[in-house]
Amino acid sequence: MGGLLALIAALLVLVRRFDIALFVGAGAVQVLRMGRLGPFSFDAASVDKGNVSAVRSYYFSMELDHDTGAVTGNVVAGQYAGADLMDLGEVETRLLLAEVEGDADSMSLLESWLDANRSGWREYFAAQDSGEAPRTEPAGDPVAEAYAVLGLKPGASDDDIRAAHRELMKGVHPDHGGSSYLASKINAARDLLLKQ
Repeated sequence: MGGLLALIAALLVLVRRFDIALFVGAGAVQVLRMGRLGPFSFDAASVDKGNVSAVRSYYFSMELDHDTGAVTGNVVAGQYAGADLMDLGEVETRLLLAEVEGDADSMSLLESWLDANRSGWREYFAAQDSGEAPRTEPAGDPVAEAYAVLGLKPGASDDDIRAAHRELMKGVHPDHGGSSYLASKINAARDLLLKQ
């Protein structure tokens, strides 16, 4: 496009239309130098990556997919450098939180990632730290509580137990922003009832 505008400017000079040639020539220079003319871009079409924002801090590199709301992150510095945040367990996450607490930007990014991918993590860590961790053995009849957790009546079939488990896990699975505590309770209830 820049070459075409330059050619037109040269033809205008030949026909002694210097006033128009000046403007067309300036447009040609703009296109050749910047690849655009005002709001019009003449860059080569690029492959659309979707609506994704990327952000980086000292410790993390993260991306937010605006279309799906998914937040992905990698550790780029420190003892877990190169790790995908999704692969870190509770102990590693606690150590990472302690490691980055001196960097406000990294701490903010990690908390945002945890909020998006590990819903309920603050309450879970607070309960663990205060010694109020949920008991693994419920008070009373564990079988009755397992039925109550799955929303079933005693004597439900194995297929009903599996179906109720699947339905509940859709909303609480940690990989989809749910609570790991609730997911563990639902899994434990299913396992207990299927062993009966």
